[in-house]
Amino acid sequence: MSDFPLLSVVTFLPLAGAIMILLFVRGAPEDVARNSRWGAFWVSLVTFLASLVLWFNFDGGTADFQFFEEQAWLPAFNITYRLGVDGISVLFVLLSTLLTPICILASWTAIEERVKEYMISFLVLETMMVGMFAALDFVVFYIFFEAVLIPMFLIIGVWGGPRRVYAAFKFFLYTLLGSVLMLLAIIAMYIAAGTTDIPELMRFKFDPALQTWLWLAFFASFAVKVPMWPVHTWLPDAHVEAPTAGSVILAGVLLKMGAYGFLRFSLPMLPIASEFFTPFIFTLSVIAVIYTSLVALAQEDMKKLIAYSSVAHMGFVTVGIFAVNQQAVEGAIIQMLSHGFVSAALFLCVGVVYDRIHSREIARYGGLVHRMPRYAAVFMLFMLASVGLPGTSGFVGEFLIMLGAFKVSSWVALLIATGMVLGAAYMLYLYRRVIFGELTKDDLKSILDLNGREIVIFAPLIVLVLWMGIYPAPFLDMISMSVTNLVDNYNGALAAVDGGKVLAASR
Repeated sequence: MSDFPLLSVVTFLPLAGAIMILLFVRGAPEDVARNSRWGAFWVSLVTFLASLVLWFNFDGGTADFQFFEEQAWLPAFNITYRLGVDGISVLFVLLSTLLTPICILASWTAIEERVKEYMISFLVLETMMVGMFAALDFVVFYIFFEAVLIPMFLIIGVWGGPRRVYAAFKFFLYTLLGSVLMLLAIIAMYIAAGTTDIPELMRFKFDPALQTWLWLAFFASFAVKVPMWPVHTWLPDAHVEAPTAGSVILAGVLLKMGAYGFLRFSLPMLPIASEFFTPFIFTLSVIAVIYTSLVALAQEDMKKLIAYSSVAHMGFVTVGIFAVNQQAVEGAIIQMLSHGFVSAALFLCVGVVYDRIHSREIARYGGLVHRMPRYAAVFMLFMLASVGLPGTSGFVGEFLIMLGAFKVSSWVALLIATGMVLGAAYMLYLYRRVIFGELTKDDLKSILDLNGREIVIFAPLIVLVLWMGIYPAPFLDMISMSVTNLVDNYNGALAAVDGGKVLAASR
């Protein structure tokens, strides 16, 4: 596989599919819609199958970047097209390629207008997501990182709900503003190091005074993407107005972009500043976990409740990342993957009943177990995974984060643990009101259970949530060496600074 550009194929195959649909799908409106759906589905499925080659050929015994590709691009500026994945990024590539065909299937009947343009947008979005996780040059990364906004902006703004334009512009402006500051940081790093090569920048020792400003610029971009409190307010609006598949990708992949940025750039490149700002991150994360969990309890819209729960879960992730020990960082990555599966599935669960009743109001439902037993069982599994039930993927990540956080600060561990209690409260509250009780509403008495297409959509997510919860070793083995390398280099950088030895030894 060393000579085959597998990462480029996985990255650009969806874009090639989008161009083919754009150029060659013609005819009557119903033919265009049908062919666009099938074309997008097969392209995304082949992309996922190609990405599985990364999994089966990945060597978990090294922290080096694998499937490396390099091609001269702007040699005068020492900027090169570089792709590669390590144990951390390869899993997010797989997450992106898995959720895209699921989203296309979920949109099969829900999207009836401008189907061709919708499918093209999703395929372009997949290319940008995969390229961002695979990029090993800062300029290449930034292009993909920013380009993600365009198809998602269109998905929300064209196919969203009544306030879709407002939500789309809010999403775009929030995320773009932080990214402009990140661009300035990239330019400053290029001037200081003379390169945009990410592995080389990881080894470069930036001046501590410069690190502070660079860290703040990166934080402005990544905190909005996570999103961290208090820059999370764009997320509930975006989720509520986005179509179901848009919410799935938004929660499943795009929220991981900020946390991935902390792991890939802030910690390895700016360790001294990261150590200095760790109490700040812990404070914001604890507030996010507790505050947004309480806000979720007050929601009457199912999508808003799950959106606020996402902010709380990502608060766990940022605590794990900045605890910077083996258990906490591994837990943060596992939690990110688990949240990608579970939140995606929960939004799909909302989409199932929304497609039938066209309402997201919790009070609009009740007693669905009497008519939709299969749906009730599937919803229950993902609800329990969200609250961290042992045996599900949610437990593994939260347990490792708590274990790692306790080594750094028992108070932080105790405070974020309250989020687990509150999470159980709002998710059980949601499930009880929607699923249990008497079936009194007339239109619910004829509602249909999951059909074959919906079962196919949920099946891989069910398998992954149970697999990761019962036997997480394959996932942990894949990330272990990369995390060890990250933590060791971080602690080594701190130990090299006066007064840093005590901080490094405490970890």
